[in-house]
This record gives sequence, C-alpha cells and structure tokens, in this order.
Amino acid sequence: MEFFAVNGKRPIRLSEATRKFAFDSLNHKYGQDTCKTPAVLMDNYEDFENLSNLQKYDAIIERIVREAPIRICDGEKLSGSATLGLAMQHRVPATFNSEQGIFDSVSHLTIDFETVVRKGANYIQKQAEEALAKYIGSDKEPFIRSCLHCIRCMKIWHKRYLDELKKKPEYRTNYENLQNVPFEPAKNFYEAVQSIWFTFAFVRLCGNWPGIGRIDWLLGTYLEKDLANGTLTLNEAREILAHFFIKGCEWIKGGECVSGDAQHYQNIVLAGVDENGKEITNQVTFLVLDIIEELGISDFPITVRINKNTDNKLLKRVAEVIRLGGGVIAVYNEDLIIESLVDYGYELSEARKFANDGCWEIQVPGKTYFIYTPLDALQILQNKTLDNYSQRVSFLTFKGLYNKFICDLKSEVERVLPSRDWSWRSTTPCTVVSLFEQGCIDKGCSYLEGGPIYNVLSPHIGGLPDVVNSLYAIKKLVFDEEKVAFGELMQLLKSNWEENESLRRYALNKYAYFGNDNDEVDNIAKDIIFEFANVCDDIRCVYKTPAGISTFGRQIEWSQLRLATAFGKKAHEVLSGNFSPTPGTDKEGATAIIKSYCKVDLKRTVSGAALDIKLLPSVVNGEKGAEAIVSLIKGFITLGGHFMQLDIADASLLKAAQEHPEDYQNLSVRVSGWNARFVTLNKEWQDMIIAQTGSEF
Repeated sequence: MEFFAVNGKRPIRLSEATRKFAFDSLNHKYGQDTCKTPAVLMDNYEDFENLSNLQKYDAIIERIVREAPIRICDGEKLSGSATLGLAMQHRVPATFNSEQGIFDSVSHLTIDFETVVRKGANYIQKQAEEALAKYIGSDKEPFIRSCLHCIRCMKIWHKRYLDELKKKPEYRTNYENLQNVPFEPAKNFYEAVQSIWFTFAFVRLCGNWPGIGRIDWLLGTYLEKDLANGTLTLNEAREILAHFFIKGCEWIKGGECVSGDAQHYQNIVLAGVDENGKEITNQVTFLVLDIIEELGISDFPITVRINKNTDNKLLKRVAEVIRLGGGVIAVYNEDLIIESLVDYGYELSEARKFANDGCWEIQVPGKTYFIYTPLDALQILQNKTLDNYSQRVSFLTFKGLYNKFICDLKSEVERVLPSRDWSWRSTTPCTVVSLFEQGCIDKGCSYLEGGPIYNVLSPHIGGLPDVVNSLYAIKKLVFDEEKVAFGELMQLLKSNWEENESLRRYALNKYAYFGNDNDEVDNIAKDIIFEFANVCDDIRCVYKTPAGISTFGRQIEWSQLRLATAFGKKAHEVLSGNFSPTPGTDKEGATAIIKSYCKVDLKRTVSGAALDIKLLPSVVNGEKGAEAIVSLIKGFITLGGHFMQLDIADASLLKAAQEHPEDYQNLSVRVSGWNARFVTLNKEWQDMIIAQTGSEF
C-alpha cells in the first residue's frame, strides 16, 4: 500500500494494519461518514427561542455530547471522533427551525493542551469552581457556570466512549487507556497522546478548529520515561502516534472544496527551545517526521523551529521529508522570532514558548486570542494614492509618490483598527474554547470577550511585492529613464496597457523586480515595512497590534478589484502570495528570492511574514538534494528570515492531476499556511499553484 510522493519513494515502518487505517481515512471513509449526521436538532427543545445566547449554547453543547454518533474506527488505538458534519464548516453543529449553525465557532488559536496533559481537566474544573465562588452574584457568574456545564458535558461524552469501548473486548486497551485521561494527569506516553487527542476531538466536535502546537515538547518526557523503564518500545510509540495523525484525517470527504481540504488549522510545531532556553528536540520530534514521511498525511501542517544551534541530524531529517513533496513541513527562524517577541514586550520565557495560531502566525499557545485583518496594499496604491489612474493625480518626484503611498497606508491601518475608546462587550458564546485558554476563567470572560492573557489583532499587509514592483517600475519609467510622462503612464494603465503593448513588455521584462536580489527594489520593500510596522506599533487600543505580511490566497479574490500594474501585469491577474515574488518576475532562483525577502527587518513583523518557495523535484534528488535543502534552510536562518514554506512541485505533474484527478487523490501541495490535496482545489486555485511552481537554486 503506497502513499503518494512527488519526489522519491516513501519508506515503510508502520504495521500493515496502521497503513490500512491510514488508507481508509485518507480516502474519505470517515469524512463521508461524518457528513451523514450534519448537526443536532434543537427544534424540540422547550422554549429554546426564549433562552439567552449563553443558555442556548449550553443546551446545544449538552445535546451534542449526548447525541453525536460515537465512532470507533477499525483497529484504532485512540478514541474520540468529531462526528457532526456542520463542524467542518466552522459552525457550532446545531440547527433550529432550519437555521444551519446557530453560532459561529472559533479558530486561529492553539489551546492549552499543557494543562490538560500535565494536570488534567479536573484541575480546570477546580479553577472554575473557585471562580464561581468569587463571581457569584456578578454579571460574570453565567459564564463561569457555563464553564462548569461544558466540563460536565465533556465527561458525558467521555463516558459514552468508555461504555461503548467496554462492550468490545478487542478494544480493552483503548478502554483502559481512556479511563482517567483527559481529566486526570497523564501517567505515560500512551495516556498523554490519548489525552491530547480526546481534548482536541471534543473541542472540534463543538465546531472549533484549534491548533495542536508543540507536540514533541508536550510528549517528549513521557516517551523518554517509558523507553527508559521498558514499558514501551520506539516502534510501539510510533504506532500510537501514527494513529493520532490518522485520526486527524477524519474530516476528509473528497470532492472540490474551493481552496482545498485539510485546512482546519490543526498545525503542529516541532523542536526549538523551552522556556528556559534548553533544546527540546527529542524522540517524538523524529517519530513525527517518520510518520509524515511514510504516510504523507498533509492534514497537520508542521513547522520546525530552527535556530543557529540546531543539530545537523534534525536539519537533514527535515530536508529528507521536505524532498518528498507535499509541502507539509515549513521552518521558523526561532532566534529571530524570540528576539522579535521580546522587543515587542513579551517576557523572554513567554517568547520562547511561541507556537502558531493553527496557521503560521505567531502566538503564545493556550494564552492568546488572535485575529488578523488583511490589507491589500496594491489596491491602496492604485485606488487611493493614484486615484484609479485619474488625471487628477500627478507627482513631480518619486519621493513624493512614495510618501503619499505611505500616508495612505497609515490611514488605512488606522481605519481598520479599533478606536481608542473601544471596549470589550458580550459576543458569541464560545465556552468550550474558553476552558482551554488561560485567563478566561480567572477573569470571568470568554475567549471572545478579552479573557485570554494576550489579545492580539494583527494588521497584515498583502500584495507587498506587487506594490514594490509597481513603485519601482514607475520610478524607472517616469523619473529615471523618462520613457513616459507620469500622466501618460496613468492613461496607459487605465486602458489596461492597450495603447502601448511594447512599453508594457519593456516594463515587464526589462527590470529585476522583487525576488531577484536587486538592492534598489528590495530597499523599497524594506522601507515600506519599516513604516508599516511603526504605525502598527503606535496604535493604542485594548489589543496588541503587531504587524504581519500575508495574503492567505486572497490574491485570487483581490484580483477582480485590481487594475493593471506599472510593471506590466494586466488588470485582474493573480499576483503575489504572502511575501513571495509576483509569479513570473523571479528569474534568479530560490537563493535570490530568500536574499530579497531577508533584506527587510523581519523582526518588525512580529505576527509573521510568510515566504513560499516551490522547488523542482529535479533539483533536490538524492543525497545531494537533501544537502541542498539543508543549505537553503541554513542560509534562510543566517540572513534573518522569519517563516519559510518549502514545497517540491512539478508543474507537469500538477497539470496531469487536473486532467485525471482520480489518479492523484492524495497529491498534496502547500497553499498558504495550510496544505490541501491538489484535486480538492478549484481550477482557479489549481492554476495559481501551477503558476507559482518551479524554482532552481
């Protein structure tokens, strides 16, 4: 039973039964089963419409845990499944009077698995009981009572699984392993994995999409102890952990999903240092890489924290897995990110704990409310600074044009962020998530009401390379070479270049744009980010407002609103993704792309700055190919990169998958912080991925 690899063969280490389980899960068996029961029905709940929102939420959660189908997969080693289909759509899975999904759910967070694994959910219950005594009679009492109710609901669901497992002698081990966790502290590796899985499954059964975070840090000491006392072998641990990843594929249902499946924000972070600065890389780190290498599961995008002292053994292992393709593994520059967080005001011990929000944006896990607000910088330049290319606008110098754009960018950042007098208010109930975010119970406030210790609203600039290229082209065409007057260029752009095709081609092909290691153009990007980060830092409101750079695929929807560009692209073309070069403008290979990207002071982009690089399979073949990837990663770290998504992709293979999707069901590609099976992307997204594909070193 083989699993798809773009480049090379996948090894076989896992048992045939585990590989069969993976095959079934990856080929839609459990996802299609989940779709059979979309939601619980609240129509017959007495006086439901007259309840408060929090009361409605509590009633829904109880009905979910009592009525959601119990699923025990053939041969599974871990128990608990999110079996309501509406949860796949980012909704609390309940309907009332045909209303689909009464409440939105929560994502872009990594919950507090550490407390659950090391102290148990009963510890959280005790915290809520103490908070109730403090807040009884206040306006915070209903929320605390909801916390206690949701813990009781989790126990109801837990008992249903125990009752079902007890009926099946062949699952005796599962039953015994689930008896105490996640409510009591895990005593060994198997219990710790089950504790994380059951908590994760419960949270997303209720519609939420949490990240996992630093799984090797959570599990490493348990495995080390079990291996030392001989209660578990490394192969047994690999099998147990493999079932965690296979269970995570339970929402794969097949068919087109627009921007692809497998984007439920269940990201994992590996390696790096702990809060005391000690490297945590351990056997679990390598087991995760083994499992991903063998099964090619893309539903848990993995980012490895790399620092200047990272062992070559780990770097090589990461490179070996990246080489197979699928875009599952990305890398963080740990040293830069920790320094960035400390400069921004986080304590060093907190900064060292960083993970992500379930995608790639930086946060302290289990303590952070996170949301970002996207800004299309190209539309700001085209629509505001250049007034949709009207003849009312003119600039005598490039500096004047640049300064006006910076002024417009600042105005837009200030417009989208809350005013100084904004305050937290009651909002959509989200108690299940709030249980697992530190600060919420203590404050008596939910995750969406300012409860977590850190509350972050991050402005994210998109289309930055397109703006840089546009400004650079105007600088060269109008002010340096004087090939065309400013007003005449505006008229050409307004006509979508129809009046001067030769000049369009000149602009498109003559200049070395962002991504080609050209200091003149790269310094424009550096200056813009300096100004953007300054305005983000200067905002004073109830949130932290760190700067970030991303598009997350929005370049597709933005394309319909964009005009022709001064660097030769016509209106409505799909342009740059994240902080990566505009497709077709990068001509000097991956090394030049990294050099351009790293000229920006990326410590200022505290939330993150994603660089996407797709390499041809031919350039990473064999032992030397792995060494080349290691060198690329080391260069990225040395030059001061932030976050890099590497994928091995072949445009001809992707085109074949477009034509014969039935033959490429498990072909995975990196999209924009998540992975997707290529055939589940719609054609517009597929074409975008193909256009980005194939860089040489």
